[in-house]
Amino acid sequence: MNRQKMRKLEETFFTWLMRFCLIGAGAILTIILWVIASRGLQGLSWEILTQPPEGSFYLGGGGGILNAIMGSLYLATGATILASFIAAPVVLFMHVYAPHSKFAHGLRLALDIMWGIPSIVYGAFGFAIMVAIGLRASLLAGILTLTLVIIPILARTYDEIVAMAPRDLRDVTLALGSTRLEYLGVLLRQTLPGLLTALLLAFGRAIGDAAAMLFTAGYTDNMPDGLLRPVASLPVAVFFQLSTPFPAVQARAYASALVLTTIILVVSLLAQWTMRRLGRHVIR
Repeated sequence: MNRQKMRKLEETFFTWLMRFCLIGAGAILTIILWVIASRGLQGLSWEILTQPPEGSFYLGGGGGILNAIMGSLYLATGATILASFIAAPVVLFMHVYAPHSKFAHGLRLALDIMWGIPSIVYGAFGFAIMVAIGLRASLLAGILTLTLVIIPILARTYDEIVAMAPRDLRDVTLALGSTRLEYLGVLLRQTLPGLLTALLLAFGRAIGDAAAMLFTAGYTDNMPDGLLRPVASLPVAVFFQLSTPFPAVQARAYASALVLTTIILVVSLLAQWTMRRLGRHVIR
């Protein structure tokens, strides 16, 4: 009887602890969104969203952040596409050709270590490589550096999704006389909703990175006009605008932060919708 009471108390304690953590996380997110929205709406305007900055923008003049919005989209999209061409085949190879090998375990460990490395370290690494090969700060350098940042995120997320695929799927597919390559195609179709979700999450991580972009993509008031030219990004734009002593420019920094937060929120909601919508057709 005492043991049953202890188990009941233990279950109640941890249930309320999880609820408290959930409420705490929700409260913190709400406060962050409220502060960004309340300050960002003051500096948000149609001009901010549709025009690049003018020469006196950082002194309180006219213009907007269209260059940073487009630059962030170019950087995040390019890095996500490039990372997907690397991460997805590697994960599928591990599960189809080497599911329980030392190579697979070592690769997962390497990806976990890469995930824990701060993005500013990737930025410093990318900057060192740029100096060594004579490459200037550019859209291309930013995409390559961001690719390194999000490869472990994309690969490990997709790895966990592929691991949840039914084990009987492999046995049934191979029992029907299919080759491993054909099974790879079956596994890809089975986990496609999860792959799309992982891509969206990686995109949201890439578009919000500032440290790596500060060293490799640089910054410019111009619109993106080439792979070998510097490009602006929203996180770096927020940094530069908040560094000025002019209240009007600082208000625009919060407007830029609101735009960035909105993009990430939309991407996160889209990832959840994709998983639920397309996941209905996945074999459980």
